[in-house]
Amino acid sequence: MEASLPRHVAVIMDGNGRWATEQGLPRVRGHEAGADTVRAIVRACGERGIEALTLYSFSTENWGRPGDEVEALMALLARYLSDEREELMGNKVRLQGIGQLERLPPHVRRLLEEATRVTADNDGLLLTLALSYGSRAEIVAAVRRIAEEVADGTLDAAAIDESTITDRLYTAGVPDPDLLIRTSGEMRLSNFLLWQLAYAELYVTDVFWPDFREPHLDVALEAYARRQRRFGKTGQQLGSAS
Repeated sequence: MEASLPRHVAVIMDGNGRWATEQGLPRVRGHEAGADTVRAIVRACGERGIEALTLYSFSTENWGRPGDEVEALMALLARYLSDEREELMGNKVRLQGIGQLERLPPHVRRLLEEATRVTADNDGLLLTLALSYGSRAEIVAAVRRIAEEVADGTLDAAAIDESTITDRLYTAGVPDPDLLIRTSGEMRLSNFLLWQLAYAELYVTDVFWPDFREPHLDVALEAYARRQRRFGKTGQQLGSAS
């Protein structure tokens, strides 16, 4: 992998509904078109040597959408997990899901568990689907777990540090994202990976997710490569004159 490439890219896939509205189509058609983009971007990231890709697929807040849209989204997810298995295996992609997965419909959860199991030994791109995911809920769950460990004497409160929390998040063992891409032009994190994105480079494009393809990804990667990541330090501390 080139030094200028991010190891881990996270994406807020936004704009499916607005894309459909502009096309005069039902919102669900936008989600279907977005699934085609997922296939293209997963393949492209693997080809470019990116190690991990995390997609914000369905938030905890999305459960509040109209019932027919939620049902359509779950059906689309089930179809993706079933139909894309051969594609994932062919590209050596390892799949996992994070979030409140117990809230997913049982048949969707079974398909996710099966796809996770089947791809577990693949050594290519790690594809993480954030499903029924909310970052604040994730952090609360981690803090609750830490409190329980302190209470039962398996963890010393004085020893708690950043790694203590990091190791108890859904993303434990995965490097933090280096680059966050958000489509459709919105300038917010939307409760996505709030802890993990602390030092990520942010890239926002006005392109709706269904229209986002390899050339758009390459523009984002080129923008990332031009940036100097300071992690709170000065350019001199990083060995640069800037």
